[in-house]
Amino acid sequence: MTALLEKSFVVNDTQTIALDFADTMDDAAFYAFCGRNHHLRFERNANGIIVIMPNTGGKTGKRNSEINFELVLWNRQNQLGVVFDSSTAFKLPNGATRSPDAAWIGNERWNSLTEQEQERFPPIAPDFVVELMSASDQLRKAQEKMQEYIENGVQLAWLINPDGQSVFIYRADGTISKTTDFTQKLSGENVLPNFEFLLSLL
Repeated sequence: MTALLEKSFVVNDTQTIALDFADTMDDAAFYAFCGRNHHLRFERNANGIIVIMPNTGGKTGKRNSEINFELVLWNRQNQLGVVFDSSTAFKLPNGATRSPDAAWIGNERWNSLTEQEQERFPPIAPDFVVELMSASDQLRKAQEKMQEYIENGVQLAWLINPDGQSVFIYRADGTISKTTDFTQKLSGENVLPNFEFLLSLL
């Protein structure tokens, strides 16, 4: 059982809304709770605090669609794994439940999960994730989340800040690189062989 600390939600990492919840909420209860409130998006950090994720604006939604389209197209051609959109939540090894804006898992790892694990919040760190920042996001918080992904087994992660014209690329070996040239293509490197994303699409 995971303790729900302070019986509260966190809104945008800054505001809280007090709730009269039970003192504990296990994974099944959290999944059911999200299902009952399917009109909202939630994450849960490693301490059990539930975070309400804001809806995106038009620009962010358009940009995210471009990323997912290119990733799905590449995956259909190569058939190496499974692509997930921003509505998918993953239970990470540290206990956090996160919903990256785009994610990909190789076939072997995805097929190692049971039907029930695939149906609910898959207890697995994706091989690849993308987080697309909106104008209201805080860079420090976003960078902390990317580091959490890597520490929990993600092999490659992109943090894209279109308004700031910057991309941070996180790798499993601990290296982080940055690009500010939005005429360049991002590479899937050895995680997504031959996948490229043209930043000018954003």
